[in-house]
Amino acid sequence: MSPFQYLTEEWRAEAERRLKAELTPERMNHITSSMSNVYLDCPGGETKYLLFRFEDGTLAEIALGTGAPPAAEFLITGSYDVFAQISRAELGAQKALMTGKLKLKGNMIKALKLAAIADRLNKVLAGIPAVY
Repeated sequence: MSPFQYLTEEWRAEAERRLKAELTPERMNHITSSMSNVYLDCPGGETKYLLFRFEDGTLAEIALGTGAPPAAEFLITGSYDVFAQISRAELGAQKALMTGKLKLKGNMIKALKLAAIADRLNKVLAGIPAVY
């Protein structure tokens, strides 16, 4: 399989396919939540978003776009490079948050409870062969 260009529609479709195949509702603790990742300083200078929405532990939506993200329970903002490091499994999302490389808006207590689930999601994304 040839690598996908990170944050393209083809990459998003592969992410959706893998997340639906690998993350069962049980592995996702039957969560109902949503998260928008906002990628600043993307190649070409634009801002992109990637929205994940889960209903009862099942991926209901994964949307990619430019500009302002759709409303979500959690909003995570960071540079393209930091998200790329997380997607390559070079940097943990929790460490990125704790060191200020990512900014989180939303219920911090709930976010901490969902940290292990976010790690599962990031592990699946890290398995996608990608060019950054």
